[in-house]
Amino acid sequence: MTATPMRKIIAIIVLASGLGACGAISTLMNGFKYAKAVESDLVQATGLKPGVGFNWHNGRLVLVTVTFPKLYDAKPLRELAEVVRASVRKQFKQTPEDSELGFSLGATAQDTAAQAKQLQQQASLAR
Repeated sequence: MTATPMRKIIAIIVLASGLGACGAISTLMNGFKYAKAVESDLVQATGLKPGVGFNWHNGRLVLVTVTFPKLYDAKPLRELAEVVRASVRKQFKQTPEDSELGFSLGATAQDTAAQAKQLQQQASLAR
């Protein structure tokens, strides 16, 4: 006779934990959808496809990280940051507590190394 109430308790616990996970799963799935939409916006705005990461905590958007695959020279950094902020607010439908904007530098590219060497030479001539 004690097996039946125990089964009911177990069934309630399983059901309650399943319902609690639904919110977390939908938040995660929506987050990936929003991140892809931000990537799409930024590809149109910059021509570069960034990586977009996010961190939710209790339904709040805590952090969004946008990392471009290389330096972006077409706009000043402040303008690029504003484009990123606007896209994140629009696509995630809320303003994150913090945003991180980054660039992958990779190995030194030949043109970058040549430019640095040329600038050093110009600086030494100016002295």
